Amino acid sequence: MSAATRLGVLDVGSNTVNLVVAESDSALPLPVHSWEERPRLAHRLPADGTIGTEALDRMIASVRDAAAEAHRVGVTRMFAYTTAVVRDAPNREAVLKAVRAETGVRLGTITGIEDARLTFLAARRWLGWQAGPMLMVDIGGGCLEVAFGRDRLPESAISLPLGAGRLTREFLEGDPPSPRAVRRLRRHVRDRFAEVAARTSWEEPHTSVAASKTFQQLARLTGAPPQRLGPFVPRMIEARALRPWIKRLAVMPSPLRARLKGVSPHRARQILAGAIVAHEVMRRLGIDSLRICPWGLREGILLRELESRQPPLADASWVPWE
Repeated sequence: MSAATRLGVLDVGSNTVNLVVAESDSALPLPVHSWEERPRLAHRLPADGTIGTEALDRMIASVRDAAAEAHRVGVTRMFAYTTAVVRDAPNREAVLKAVRAETGVRLGTITGIEDARLTFLAARRWLGWQAGPMLMVDIGGGCLEVAFGRDRLPESAISLPLGAGRLTREFLEGDPPSPRAVRRLRRHVRDRFAEVAARTSWEEPHTSVAASKTFQQLARLTGAPPQRLGPFVPRMIEARALRPWIKRLAVMPSPLRARLKGVSPHRARQILAGAIVAHEVMRRLGIDSLRICPWGLREGILLRELESRQPPLADASWVPWE
């Protein structure tokens, strides 16, 4: 790889499309450029997750804009991927084919376990070796990932279909949802996670860390410093502070939730499901608090490339950006 090659990571998620650019001669994935659009791909998706024509058109438009931005800032090698919102869609292959035909961008799909491993790597590098044995929790739009390890990559990792967006579509139809719907969701999360936790061996971690926008917003909602103070300000989320917010969020329509500190309008509807999942995971694993890590999957992909100089994933390799 030539010196100062510009690496790009294009992340097509359930709410946003993000482009992060870093220099190949850097030891850390500190972005030299970032870009974002919010096509809200998961907005009004049916319960089975099929991506309709309108959502696909928004996705294609954003990927096309991201490709133009990558060209503009001189990206020469790019990894483009999409996570659970497309990976688990019944019409996934048709969606990926349409995006490539219309934009020239081949989107890969990342498995939940790959997501967990790369996000764990990002958290490890952010916190350093003083973190010791580390447990990482990540709530995405489609899945929940949990990983544990002592080294650079985790020794064990799981991915469950307990993402905030997915659960909102499947269980929380009203706005606000009915009390019965909230109870059903809590029972579903409790039963699904308990089943896996019971047969997974987690050691007592020295550090428990949370990644993802969902955790960042829940932390702010429960009293953590605002994001405008920068990524180096320590932030925590405590289970006892989160618990009463579940009842409050459950009776609020999403426009009112969007007025709460830290809650963005495009995540307001799914923040209740995110809070339920976060609290259940902490309760089940006996975690009183989680440290918030500002790095996540995108930084993990960059780190793996910067550290190994090899393609980070088999499904969608790095390609020259023409």
